[in-house]
Amino acid sequence: MPFAVYVLGLAVFAQGTSEFMLSGLVSAIAADLDVSLSAAGLLTSAFAVGMVLGAPLMALFSRTWPRRRALLLFLAVFIAVHIVGALTPGYGVLLAARFVGALANAGFWAVALAAAVSMVPDGLRGRATAVVVGGVTIACVVGVPAGAVLGERWGWRAAFWAVAVVSLPALWAITRSVPGGVPGDRGRDRDRGRGGGTAPVADARGTASAGQEPEKAPAPARTPAPARTQAPIPVRDELRLLLTAPHLLPTLLTMALVQGATFCVFSYLEPLLTRTTGLTITWVPLALALFGAGAFLGVGAAGRYAERRPTAFIAYGMAALALGWSALALTAGRPVAALALIPLLGMLAFGTGTALITRVLGLAGRSSTLAGAFGTSAFNLGAAVGPWAGGLALEAGGGYRSPVWVSAALMALALLTEGARRLRRVRSRERASGSTAG
Repeated sequence: MPFAVYVLGLAVFAQGTSEFMLSGLVSAIAADLDVSLSAAGLLTSAFAVGMVLGAPLMALFSRTWPRRRALLLFLAVFIAVHIVGALTPGYGVLLAARFVGALANAGFWAVALAAAVSMVPDGLRGRATAVVVGGVTIACVVGVPAGAVLGERWGWRAAFWAVAVVSLPALWAITRSVPGGVPGDRGRDRDRGRGGGTAPVADARGTASAGQEPEKAPAPARTPAPARTQAPIPVRDELRLLLTAPHLLPTLLTMALVQGATFCVFSYLEPLLTRTTGLTITWVPLALALFGAGAFLGVGAAGRYAERRPTAFIAYGMAALALGWSALALTAGRPVAALALIPLLGMLAFGTGTALITRVLGLAGRSSTLAGAFGTSAFNLGAAVGPWAGGLALEAGGGYRSPVWVSAALMALALLTEGARRLRRVRSRERASGSTAG
């Protein structure tokens, strides 16, 4: 795997820490800024809305830029808005900073996913995607619990400063390792991502420069052909190819529902554990780390096994999630059961989500950048709707278990959409075989 792919995962680690760290800080933010718990939860939704809108917009805005330049610009803006968020005294400015930071994060994600798969052979696309998404899971394991600890000891603003500081090494590493080619330079990106150069060329005497056997007859020296670069597809054509790709839109809808279920619980995990399970606040970083550790294992499993049997991997993962969220809702009052379920649910949620992202990139063909953008939008549409729906359940007086029941309901809808997609696929195959036989 090219080193540059791991660099992209490092940057996503910093951004994932920012996106998810509020799950351990909502109570502190609500108290400091004198807002309700649901209003503090909307800071996660604001970030997700920015990701939903920003992914396609930023992808279109930067689609002809050299990828290194686009990644550096998006990451620099991301760092700047976290400094603003750490300094602001008001909820409104913090909400706006979260939204702008999400726009930058969305643009980075869209370019990073396309850049990662362009630097590896087709057979390694799943692993490259897993490395980038793995940055999010490492954020859950390390960054989010660390943010919770910082918030407990020095206030929630310390967590924002920490995200800005951690992002700086990623900014430098991207400058040094990510290829600077424009989208479409797939072969050149592979060479530069690995640090490789041009292939050996025979000299005028027919002797290969890399020690190969000489030719039988002398041949004139040849100049190596320049790397082939595909011209970018026009925006209208790329959108048409993407939106008419078979089974793409149902997959995006399924991805949004799966992520909605995940973030509905994750955004309110801290009050669930402290007010229903009965754990003290010092247990929250450990619980977040357990969730992140499970997510890390799930992403690794998706990178290795999802491409072998993707449909079964996704279907079994979603069914297990529907059962798992229901089990957590029923056993949330028992500390041992809740802490045992949290890493299992993290593994299932992120493993299934990674497999769905890989499917989206595979269905999109040449529209890789916009596919990454639409996948990012679907991912974060769920991250916006989930906390919002969980907040509605809390405001309606459903108690702190109610977001978990909302997650179980969202997973039931995801199973229905995936089942409908599979049924349409079977019917299309039957029509195709019938027309062939006729």
